Formats: sequence, C-alpha cells, structure tokens
Amino acid sequence: MNIEKYPLKSGEKFEVFEFISEGPKGRITKIVQYSPTNYKGLYNLGFGDKNADTGFIDDFVISNNGDSEKVLATVVATLYAFTDKHTDALIYATGSTKSRTRLYRMGITKYIDEALSDFYIWGETQDDWEVFRKDIEYTGFFVQRKK
Repeated sequence: MNIEKYPLKSGEKFEVFEFISEGPKGRITKIVQYSPTNYKGLYNLGFGDKNADTGFIDDFVISNNGDSEKVLATVVATLYAFTDKHTDALIYATGSTKSRTRLYRMGITKYIDEALSDFYIWGETQDDWEVFRKDIEYTGFFVQRKK
C-alpha cells in the first residue's frame, strides 16, 4: 500500500498502537489494539478513537476527519508490525456497526491484490467462512500473514 501513513507508537509487545489523525476536525488520537482471545493464537483487532476520559477505544464515535485513506493505511501498517512480532497469529476483525464492517470490506477490496501477496484473508458469512471474494457482504474477517 503506497499511501502516506501516520507515525505509530507502540509498546514492546506490539499489541497496542496509537497514532494521531489530523484533519478539519483537529488532532484525534486513534488506537489499534490486538487482544488475545480464549483461543491460542487468535487475536481480536479493535480500532477507534481514544476516549479522553477513559483512555480506552471508542469504536462507535464517527470522526470524519477527512483522512480515511491515511487512517486505513496506518491500521494496515499495524497489521504488518503485529504479525512481524506474532508470526502465527490469526486476527479477527469486524466493525462495531454493519456500515463499518462494509467500509472494512471496501478497503480490503480496494487493495486486495496487494493484500493477498502478504496475507490470507477469509470472510465470515452468516453460516460459514470462505476465502475473501469481492462484492460479498461479510460480517467479519480473518487475516493471517503468509510465511
């Protein structure tokens, strides 16, 4: 993805990343967090604005800061950094709303050829999982780095 990205901050485990979105609505701190699940090697990808009061992710707020391409490229950069450190990880991602999941699908579709050179990508249908295909409505995604 040859798109400008925001500088990232992360701890040693590369499981939580922060960056600052800059646009017409000002500077907004974003968080990308890879949380381990009850299944060994499976992580949930959480993403959203950092709540100034709690310090936690707010994945329901709508920022509309005019930099969605740069934000997407930055989130993808965290995926590379995370899977460099956690080489066997399987990552699950879904939007906090149906429209956000659709935005994620559109982002994957836009850069699918590039993404598939480095990652396996599956889409979750109502009943099952399948290899990601364009123009299919998915409820979630699995991503794993190719070796």
